[in-house]
Amino acid sequence: MKNTDKIKYERPIIKRLDAGIPNKFGLRTEYTPMTHIDNVSVKSLVAEFGSPLFVVSEKTIRNTYNQTKRAFTLRYPKVQFAWSYKTNYLDAVCHVFHQEGSWAEVVSGFEYDKAIANGVNGKNIIFNGPDKSESDIEKAINNDSLLHIDHLDELYMVIEMAEKTNKKPKVSIRVNMDTGIYPMWDRFGFNYETGQAWDALNKIMFSQKLELMGLHCHIGTFMLAPYAYSTAAYKLADLALAVEKKFNHNIKYIDLGGGFPSKNTLKGSFLPGNDSNPSIDEFAEAISSALINAGFHPEKLPLLILETGRALIDDAGYLISSVIANKRLSSGKRATIIDAGVNIMFTSFWYDHKVSPAQPFTHYTEDTVLYGPLCMNIDVIRENISLPLLNKGDNLVISMVGAYNMTQWMQFITLRPKIVMIDLNGKVHLIRDSETNATLTDLERVPEHLKKFDL
Repeated sequence: MKNTDKIKYERPIIKRLDAGIPNKFGLRTEYTPMTHIDNVSVKSLVAEFGSPLFVVSEKTIRNTYNQTKRAFTLRYPKVQFAWSYKTNYLDAVCHVFHQEGSWAEVVSGFEYDKAIANGVNGKNIIFNGPDKSESDIEKAINNDSLLHIDHLDELYMVIEMAEKTNKKPKVSIRVNMDTGIYPMWDRFGFNYETGQAWDALNKIMFSQKLELMGLHCHIGTFMLAPYAYSTAAYKLADLALAVEKKFNHNIKYIDLGGGFPSKNTLKGSFLPGNDSNPSIDEFAEAISSALINAGFHPEKLPLLILETGRALIDDAGYLISSVIANKRLSSGKRATIIDAGVNIMFTSFWYDHKVSPAQPFTHYTEDTVLYGPLCMNIDVIRENISLPLLNKGDNLVISMVGAYNMTQWMQFITLRPKIVMIDLNGKVHLIRDSETNATLTDLERVPEHLKKFDL
């Protein structure tokens, strides 16, 4: 027998047998390696693009988008999606959503400029967020974009800019409210219960310098209670009908924002997200029923706008990583160190991500701490996960990482890696190159008196 054919040694241990929670198929006793993503070999991706490596599935994006769109359009006649740029603003990702008919929803001047550069018509951009500069607002007014006003200071600035540009800006207000979910997100927008929202609407209508188009809310993130959206939709509808009654003015749209959960598993959850998180159909049913039953005239039913991000992109993202080393902690527990850390996997602080070996393995598994490569004790990808024996150089695939990781990632200790997209035909495209030292040093300046030194 050749040396390479020798069976790998696995040290004996005493392990308590725990069958776990049965499902309708019985008890799960085996795990399946994830050797391919959209029929593309993980090993071939690492060989060509290196590790760590983010992979985005175009097929999954389109399938998820169309399933979500179908859930709402089956229940409500007028629906428009607006892609949440902050969730993942890679140009290639944004273009997929825009090809599917989604508008752009942005929360900064940077994101607004990105949407314009991507070819989105200004009329199809929703500008949210509390920090809009005068130049941002002027740009949005000139492009006929939808401005969602967050506070009174912004309202007064928009009125001033209307006078300056001699145009009538298209505006909405953001409304916060009690939907039975706590803590309540009341730092954004105008409160419904205290009358702030109605006061802002009156100011807009009496100014006669702004065109009131809609009402907007975003009640939270990773929401697990569809009924909360029903409450939000009812309260926005109540405001819309009050505006119609007092001013004979028809609200064109109601924007319920986003916040729908993906199938990721929140830390501390008793069951996996696939089993416990509500489906998009449950949210669609709650929202559409509330609006249809609110009392709108059939001919004046407002357009329903949705800014969902996470639920549309999480499943489409993967992170391929490689094993650096194994070691034993002082407690005797196994620790595996990989080359992907929390600097590029920010959502490791929120979720217990699914982690799959990318090559065949033995059936022996052991509870393991999965660490990243950073010289920081907080660099933990999973605090506890049952994994088989992994050797240096083996690959892992971390699933459902498409939301926020590619926008909230940090250059810290290691440089940020490449991102590829697999298209509908299985072709792999590089959509963002990896950073180099020049990426950082080109932005730095060293004062002349600090350039020379003797060691």
